[in-house]
Amino acid sequence: MKFLTEYMTFDTKKRREFINITRNVDYAVKKSGIKEGMVLVSAMHITSGVFINDAEPGLHRDIEEWLLKLVPEGHDYYHHRTGEVNGDAHLRNLLIGHQVIVPVTNGRLDLGPWQQIFYAEFDGQ
Repeated sequence: MKFLTEYMTFDTKKRREFINITRNVDYAVKKSGIKEGMVLVSAMHITSGVFINDAEPGLHRDIEEWLLKLVPEGHDYYHHRTGEVNGDAHLRNLLIGHQVIVPVTNGRLDLGPWQQIFYAEFDGQ
């Protein structure tokens, strides 16, 4: 069984941001030489996540507004009583999730026609 570990870093420009990483992941799969299997994409930061969805900008605004309604900024989260101010970002991670698994077929990501992989930053600077 073949394995490859690849770490990606991102410079986010906003506190909340979605970054399309599909090409990065596809490149890592090609570099690995793996023809059939699975790729695990996992966020290594506790206030970020990974999800698969459409790249349509309106949908991303809908997702962001949905997350803000469920987990508003400025709320008196218990986490903030420790001196931190990012309790909302931790909770958004729970809603989006921190990893996805994508099939690899013939050396390529086996995604649907509109599916893309996104890194979701909830506490960027």
